[in-house]
Amino acid sequence: MHKIAFLHATLIAVAAFSLPILTSCSALTPEEPENPKWLTYRGGDGPGHGKHIVLIAADQEYRSEESMPMLARILSAQHGYDCTVLFSVNKEGLVDPTMKIRYDDKAVLHDIPGIEMLDHADLMILFSRLITLPAAQIKHVVDYVDSGKPILAIRTANHGFLDSFPYQLDGKNVRFGEDVLGGSFLSHHGDWHADSTRGVIVEAQRGHPILTGVNDIWGPSDVYRTYPVGKSLPADCTALVYGQPLLGRNHDGKPNPEKEPLPVAWTKTWTGSTGKPARVFHLTMGSSYDFKCKDLRRLTINGAYWCLSLEDQIRATSNVDYLGPYAPLDCGFDYAALGVIPRTVASYR
Repeated sequence: MHKIAFLHATLIAVAAFSLPILTSCSALTPEEPENPKWLTYRGGDGPGHGKHIVLIAADQEYRSEESMPMLARILSAQHGYDCTVLFSVNKEGLVDPTMKIRYDDKAVLHDIPGIEMLDHADLMILFSRLITLPAAQIKHVVDYVDSGKPILAIRTANHGFLDSFPYQLDGKNVRFGEDVLGGSFLSHHGDWHADSTRGVIVEAQRGHPILTGVNDIWGPSDVYRTYPVGKSLPADCTALVYGQPLLGRNHDGKPNPEKEPLPVAWTKTWTGSTGKPARVFHLTMGSSYDFKCKDLRRLTINGAYWCLSLEDQIRATSNVDYLGPYAPLDCGFDYAALGVIPRTVASYR
């Protein structure tokens, strides 16, 4: 019999925030109030009308707290999706990318108010890194992953949860990165914060809907290795884009002759205990600066359409331009030098 196992008893005792219960309808309703603990973007006209996407920003390095609202604004206003952006917050309720992880402080527990919205979401877009959630919150993630609903995972999401992911199938632990997404971070294949990445489209997949209108992918983040040297992506993954490490951090940099290209975007199917196959799109690029690349934004937004089985609505000319300014802080952990401080949720609107 399929089983779902949750965090051991010490974490079960941790109290979760008391949050409003959502309606059973996946789309946001006009009567649903705004909440200062997250950002709500109601969809306009577009192919995504009636679909609700929950975007989770919970990393400490790549400024997902800036890129996820940017993507949500585009998805809602220009494509019709209802979008909710959830954040990892500190004890004061501030969005806090500077929070430690359990490698540094064994007492750390992260908090994502509103995570129960996953229960009625149509798509989860996840950008987390090594977080540890209370049992009551991680349960919503596990239930979503088990539900057969689609997942779009960005960069550090393949090592998005520290400690074991509390989910089992047939008595075996499910590894979120390796099993659900098709690969977890093993190392920086490119030189960390030194190389950049040229996206190379797999010619055999040029006709894939996710690649519609996508031609020029570049970003200043480095390539991740997600499988051992001499191996390859799992057989159930379909690589769409390889990442060629470049020398330096310029768009026209030369390929690093010592670094082979590795997959940076792929699709797969994940099936949990419900027996319902879920579409999965994993992108290992996606720093805040990477998303300045229009074609990377298009790739990601196309991925959302595909995840939701709306690939027949993808257009090469669809609008993926920013709504308002997008000038994210640089990536890294030197928070004082970068100007990264805890901020209110509202400041990211």
